[in-house]
Amino acid sequence: MNADHQTNELDDLIVACRSGRQLLCDGAFGTQLFLRGLAPGECSMEWNERRPDDVAAVHRAYLDAGCNMITTNSFSGNRLALERHGLGEQVEKLNRRAVEIARSVAGKDAWILGDVGPCGEFLEPLGDLSPEVLRDIFAEQISALSAVDAIIIETMSATDEMAVAIAAAKTTMPKLPVIATYAFEKSAGKFHTMMGTSIEAAMNAAIAAGADIVGANCGTNLTLDDYVNLAESLRSAAGNALVILQPNAGCPQITPTGTVYSATPAEMADAARRIRDAGINIVGGCCGTSPELLAAMK
Repeated sequence: MNADHQTNELDDLIVACRSGRQLLCDGAFGTQLFLRGLAPGECSMEWNERRPDDVAAVHRAYLDAGCNMITTNSFSGNRLALERHGLGEQVEKLNRRAVEIARSVAGKDAWILGDVGPCGEFLEPLGDLSPEVLRDIFAEQISALSAVDAIIIETMSATDEMAVAIAAAKTTMPKLPVIATYAFEKSAGKFHTMMGTSIEAAMNAAIAAGADIVGANCGTNLTLDDYVNLAESLRSAAGNALVILQPNAGCPQITPTGTVYSATPAEMADAARRIRDAGINIVGGCCGTSPELLAAMK
């Protein structure tokens, strides 16, 4: 086992980051399940019950690659997302099982992050969802993830949804660190979320809502050089806050057989070094990344 893992039982995640340790989070999860047979449109969280050994195998591969942080298979674990698969009444069971599987693999050798993704709907006035209802929806999922070491709220585009999710986490599990990450794209030379929110506004909103670590995961048509520039902008916008960045494996290419991320281990390793040198505390991977790429980044 990697020596970096051995101290996790003795120190807090925030303390570790503040002490100068540079941590490696894991990479893409859904694509790893696709390689193991997950069908398009199938709910990946259902595998927590039906095929837990495959979920565990993904966690184990990332742990063996040297990752300090393992993310639960619970990205689509809120009630609204699960209802689209007819699984709305299994929020507690599927999320608790996600934590159990991750913990069974990592034990105390890595921090377990409880993964919370977007609800998939808009808050009022753009949509029909009230902040109060959404807060209860996020709180239900986060409560079921209570045995993790931190909550990661990721791939957000709207600052109002992010703020509601952070509030739900802080109210439901006040002792757990909260990591808040947005997905960014780039146009006219500037980074922004799908909702048009700038890096500065996104970071300020997450910090004001109480996030302990802020940053970005994923991106639309961003090159590895773009992610390095994004790292520099995140570091500047976040002030004294801890920052995480989980880039995709480069810019995707559309082929006759599907979307391909073609970044090599050497390219990802170089990008990880440059992102680290930009002052990012935690580096990981998102779409297209794999245990092989994360091992090179380590």
